[in-house]
Amino acid sequence: MITILSVTCQGSAANLGMDAHAISFSWIIDGDKQQNVIQHRYHLQISTDADFQTCIYDSDWVRSQQSQQVIAPGFIPLPEQRYFYRVRIEDNSRRVCCWSQPGWLECAPDAATPWRAQWISPDGNDTPPESVHLLRKSFRLRGKVKCARLYASALGIYQLQINEQSVSDALFSPGWTSYQDHIQYQVYDVTALLTQPQVAIGARLAEGWYKGELSWLKRRELYGDCKALFVQLKIIYEDGAEQLLISDKSWQCRLAGQSHSSFYHGERWDARVEPRDWASSTDTQGWRNVDVVPSRCAWLVPQIAEPVRVTDCLKPQALVSRNARRALIDMGQNMVGRIRIRTTLPHGAQIILRHGEVLDREGELYTANLRGADQRVEIVGNGEPLDYAAQFSFQGFRYLEIQGLNELSDAQLLACITGEVLHTDMRRTGHFRCSREDINQLYQNIIWGQRGNFVDIPTDCPQRDERLGWTGDAHIFMRTAAFNYNIHHFFSKWLRSLAADQKPDGSVPMVIPDILRDYISKIWGDETYTSSGWGDAAVICPWTLYQTYGDKALLAQHWPSMKAWVHYVHATGDDPWVWNSGFQFGDWLALDAKPDSYFGATPVYLVANAFYAHVTNLLSLAAQALGLEDEAQRYREWFVQIKARFVRDWLTAEGEMKADTQTAHILPLAFHLLDEAQSARAARRLHELVAARDFHLDTGFLGTPYLCPVLSEYGYHQTAVRLLCQTTFPSWLFSVHQGATTVWEHWDGIKADGSFWSDNMNSFNHYAYGAVGEWLYRYLAGLDFASDAVAGNKIVFRPDVGNTEVSSAEASYWSPYGEVAICWQREGEQAQVMLTIPVNMQATLLIPEEWERAGQECLLGSGTYTISLNRR
Repeated sequence: MITILSVTCQGSAANLGMDAHAISFSWIIDGDKQQNVIQHRYHLQISTDADFQTCIYDSDWVRSQQSQQVIAPGFIPLPEQRYFYRVRIEDNSRRVCCWSQPGWLECAPDAATPWRAQWISPDGNDTPPESVHLLRKSFRLRGKVKCARLYASALGIYQLQINEQSVSDALFSPGWTSYQDHIQYQVYDVTALLTQPQVAIGARLAEGWYKGELSWLKRRELYGDCKALFVQLKIIYEDGAEQLLISDKSWQCRLAGQSHSSFYHGERWDARVEPRDWASSTDTQGWRNVDVVPSRCAWLVPQIAEPVRVTDCLKPQALVSRNARRALIDMGQNMVGRIRIRTTLPHGAQIILRHGEVLDREGELYTANLRGADQRVEIVGNGEPLDYAAQFSFQGFRYLEIQGLNELSDAQLLACITGEVLHTDMRRTGHFRCSREDINQLYQNIIWGQRGNFVDIPTDCPQRDERLGWTGDAHIFMRTAAFNYNIHHFFSKWLRSLAADQKPDGSVPMVIPDILRDYISKIWGDETYTSSGWGDAAVICPWTLYQTYGDKALLAQHWPSMKAWVHYVHATGDDPWVWNSGFQFGDWLALDAKPDSYFGATPVYLVANAFYAHVTNLLSLAAQALGLEDEAQRYREWFVQIKARFVRDWLTAEGEMKADTQTAHILPLAFHLLDEAQSARAARRLHELVAARDFHLDTGFLGTPYLCPVLSEYGYHQTAVRLLCQTTFPSWLFSVHQGATTVWEHWDGIKADGSFWSDNMNSFNHYAYGAVGEWLYRYLAGLDFASDAVAGNKIVFRPDVGNTEVSSAEASYWSPYGEVAICWQREGEQAQVMLTIPVNMQATLLIPEEWERAGQECLLGSGTYTISLNRR
């Protein structure tokens, strides 16, 4: 019997504090192993009670195949009211399923709701930099609590507790946004914590991104010069009475046990300084009243994305070495997070933790690539058992140097250490595996690179004094990221900051949130603040989210930003069809660069105009998706004009690219800027260029992500396979065979002789080149989607059973409709392909050359299939 596996609102079956303007429903259908199941109609109900005795919305039966992003017309939720929803469907065989398990949603206060809480600050004129403060307030309950909601935010980052119990396991709340435009607030159901008559609310408040040091420029207080807390607790009693507890001048504050805490430099915590049960204690020594600072309530918005959490715990894998000064420990994985220490430390005794990604040739911790970041945690004991991990800092590291704990044996030392992995708590959606273990390790490196760099925003690296949201890195990795994890809300949050930081002329800063500001302009003498391949994220990212999740409301929200970027490029010079002015990164860090240069050999304006054409084409597609037919036609015409100028400016009369680099051929092929004959010529030349380097690449940030997909798409798939399977420099597997557990910033971050690339820019956890993960799914395993697919509704399977480097591969992806999977194995002249297709989806199976039925397109409906193939 068909059933509803899950029904969600904005991706979750339990939404507390959601935005009332972003409500749509989606469900996944289990077809009970039947094939070719399609939804014929649906029935959606919304109620204020869990048993649906009183429905405030009832769609009745709606004839539609739509099961994603379904709107409930006329449903206008009230803030702070819980609603339950459920759905049932009838399929194309007229089978009706039972009602789904209900989900629920509760909207946050809307813009018309006045906030009563005040913004309170513990900072004074003599507040030390990087300080952490404790804030507290006690009160008595008036009776038995029916429900309680705690709304909180900060200028800085905070942790909350009630009666010594943590309110949430989220870290670094309220998150990093363009604070001058919007600040997230969080909503917590704290009903279960209000069981005692006397209640003590405690908060720990640090500088975070708001006030703390950002970038290698050591800039501080970029958003404001004082940290502040915002708390509003609404209690409803069993008798219907209400009580409001707010942050105001009656709250008390004092310095915490952390004498300093920051993202780059780590944290120092002295257990002797912090009083026990400080929130509920009546001791007033060291406490004073807070100050009230100007309100930021106009900037408050409900939390957009999942919070950062500890998602995994690792134990040390080896004690590398130990002497009287320090112990050096290998965690076995280049991770992002923190170390938790559980031990007893004598009164005044100190532990120092230093973190690094690799060891140098002498076997010591390599930290030169951290530049100005200390990545150092210090813990001072008070003679009692301690269980501590840095609360407002995170590090990027595989190796840990510990100074102290000399009295512990090797086994005791390793036992007291746990590595806590943290990142934005996205749901895992993709998996890949094949018959070659080094490729599997590459895939795992890509996964760990994403985990380590998706810490509230998409950062470039997680260890040095940078950790910024570079727009170029974000969009080139986005397709791979979307296979691996559900990034819908993560990128929605970041794109809101991108739109907020976009300049009035439409240009987009290279880093979002924009904390570099005029730095790039000053060092390269250009006033544009942007570059092709970076600012294009304003168009590429919203379009990719729409293609992946079908969220038309989000696409409409970012339409003005997308349009503004293309119009900015359109107006940059005298000729609207050419971008030939201003600073450009070009194919950044390409290996064909001149000595001591970061700029690749591909002409920067070739790169700029290829991306100009690409995003203009995407803009026309976005307009079409939004039903803006006039706009769609307009930008289609622009695309034709830009494409024609690209061909005129960058191709010879014989139809060859004027620039003879790999990237110069990759980009026009990837963006479909050439006609059929020109494409064939460019693809052949690209193959020749790769072969001439003994099947190695020399591309940079913008060429590399498209290299393997272009080769596979244009008939040179085996060239792409040989390229991927290279183990010598430069290649993806070179670092794998060097022992890497994440993707490196440079192909030879550690050279074959054990020496390092430049200390100045040598991250060993940089996801950009991990963009090849998309190709692993699409072309090696063969799990792909049609170019016009929305939310993955049109699958393309292309099992690579003729691959000479691997004999089997499998991939799965949890799409908005359910799990899509492929698994193929080849033994001699025979191959077997197993496919899974969710309900409401269709797939095309492409049989590769040299196999029976080659060239045929087999159309398949939902269900599972096992297909045997024989070589011709």
